[in-house]
Amino acid sequence: MREYKIRGTNYKIRYNDFYGELTPIIFIHGLGCAGSFDYVEAASLIGSEHRIILIDLLGAGYSDKPLSFKYTVDSHVKYLKEFIEDLNLEEIIIFGHSLGGPIAIELCDVLRSRIKTLILSESNLEPSGYGSASFEIADLNEDDLDKSLERKIAEYERSGNTMWVATLRNWLPKAAFELSVNAVKGGEIPWRNLLYQFDFPKYFIFGEKSLPDADFTKLKEHGVNIEVVSKAGHSMAWENPEGFAQAIKSCL
Repeated sequence: MREYKIRGTNYKIRYNDFYGELTPIIFIHGLGCAGSFDYVEAASLIGSEHRIILIDLLGAGYSDKPLSFKYTVDSHVKYLKEFIEDLNLEEIIIFGHSLGGPIAIELCDVLRSRIKTLILSESNLEPSGYGSASFEIADLNEDDLDKSLERKIAEYERSGNTMWVATLRNWLPKAAFELSVNAVKGGEIPWRNLLYQFDFPKYFIFGEKSLPDADFTKLKEHGVNIEVVSKAGHSMAWENPEGFAQAIKSCL
């Protein structure tokens, strides 16, 4: 585990950095998740050819959790851009899962000249709607956020979603709430529109159990390559790490 101090602050993000000679792959996790929890097994299965960087976003995992930070997509993008610049990464592959997808998409937009490939797994492309976890968290009582999120986590645990609960518990409630509010609002430029505009290779990974999905055809029509992880749904990195790693390798 390594750490990076965000420019102009005392805040630190922490990340795993696995050695490889080929283009670095930067993994950006989703809401309630952590790179240090989600992708270590997958990184070992992808192999040692590519450098692999697994980030815990600010407010999540092992990274700092400052109360004064504004936990929006563009705020995460700002320090991740500086992180990539300060590591002198001239060419990169970006991966983003779920609500990490909009962060990955907007990061690609501000670093277009450095991007070799964008890989998304069941990324948010539209504002979050009713029934999604981000919609539920955005709807929590902001004045009683700690307790209201604690109750929501207990609800998720009763439903059997124990892996996600394990990492969601380590999120700063403010970080989960503000990112979820941003997800419901959507991007200033719709994330789908940005994705379609990119001229570098783009991939979108579905879990087999998440299909059928209208985007399976729609994304293909807009030049986005599709991969499917068998025997898995949205949480494909946990449900089938071997299949997930193979899907990533197919995108490289």
